[in-house]
Amino acid sequence: MAKTVVLNGGVEGNEHVDNVLFSKVDEWSELVRLSRWIGGFLLEMSKTGAIDLALGVGGKIEKEEVLSAVEKYEKYHVCFGGEEQERKSNYSDMVNKYYDLVTCFYEFGWGESFHFAHRLKGESHRESIKRHEHFLALQLGLKPGQKVLDVGCGIGGPLREISRFSMTSVTGLNNNEYQISRGKELNRIAGVDKTCDFVKADFMNMPFPDNSFDAVYAIEATCHAPDAYGCYKEIYRVLKPGQCFAAYEWCMTSSFDPDNQEHQKIKAEIELGDGLPDIRLTTKCLEALKQAGFEVIWEKDLATDSPLPWYLTLDKSHFSLSSFRLTAVGRLFTRNMVKALEYIGLAPKGSVRVQDFLEKAAEGLVEGGRKEIFTPMYFFLARKPDSENH
Repeated sequence: MAKTVVLNGGVEGNEHVDNVLFSKVDEWSELVRLSRWIGGFLLEMSKTGAIDLALGVGGKIEKEEVLSAVEKYEKYHVCFGGEEQERKSNYSDMVNKYYDLVTCFYEFGWGESFHFAHRLKGESHRESIKRHEHFLALQLGLKPGQKVLDVGCGIGGPLREISRFSMTSVTGLNNNEYQISRGKELNRIAGVDKTCDFVKADFMNMPFPDNSFDAVYAIEATCHAPDAYGCYKEIYRVLKPGQCFAAYEWCMTSSFDPDNQEHQKIKAEIELGDGLPDIRLTTKCLEALKQAGFEVIWEKDLATDSPLPWYLTLDKSHFSLSSFRLTAVGRLFTRNMVKALEYIGLAPKGSVRVQDFLEKAAEGLVEGGRKEIFTPMYFFLARKPDSENH
């Protein structure tokens, strides 16, 4: 650089200026490189859906309140000293907090349908999910033009699939505002917003007249109810006489031993990681159905004869590129990604805590499946009699 400035009457002053300028240029170059790296990182994160994940954590909860919501949610559960009765008494608050916190994680990992499936050999995870939904529609005998109710519909993946498959109009019942707003957006994108809609309400107290629907189904949703009988009774009320209700329920099986500490630990991990007040036995669901007035056509734990374990995608010994985000490696990747996004402030504080209890749930689900003490697919098909006096 030309020495055109004289300080203290000589060349030394000019060299000092040169050093300062070179130092500033180096700092600027570092900032440019850092900004490019951050830009590249954010672009890659955007491509993987990670930015949507980060921005979605907390749902309708204010971002600065996410950590507090996580702490309140955790305190409902046994792992943090919570009591079953408190979870049942406050189930609406607990379940709403849960889905505000986890919906973006579910969509990132599972897609639009948040459930497990009976899986055949040679079948991908996504294919098994669709077949599971089609099976439900076929069991209900859905016909074009019928009005169907999806109880606890999530963001509406199953209702969109079932509506297209059966050419029916499906109403999704959900008590979580964030999931409904997301579901409506996805309905518009899929072009089914004229035949599929959402209603925000509690499935223990539905805002529908008696005998409103031609069929009702629930996919791994009514397990959130504090009382199975109360929930099934409401479903019975809104279903037309002579029509059917079908569901996949999360249940503890007859192999569950309430006096076994390991069994209790697995149950508590699943309840914590999945927003459940309690996990009922299959026999309790069956009793509640009959008590509510339904005729049970058939019922079975579909996990018992699944060619591939229903929990395979979550098992640490299993790896799959097609369902990478659900695998142990994929979940580790997600955790580190969320940790980085929380560190730079894109994801709210508490995001990693949410990922942690979801990971705990995955561990509990796999162990529960291996020991055959838990099933996410206790299936039943039940009919409301033609006459109330039947």
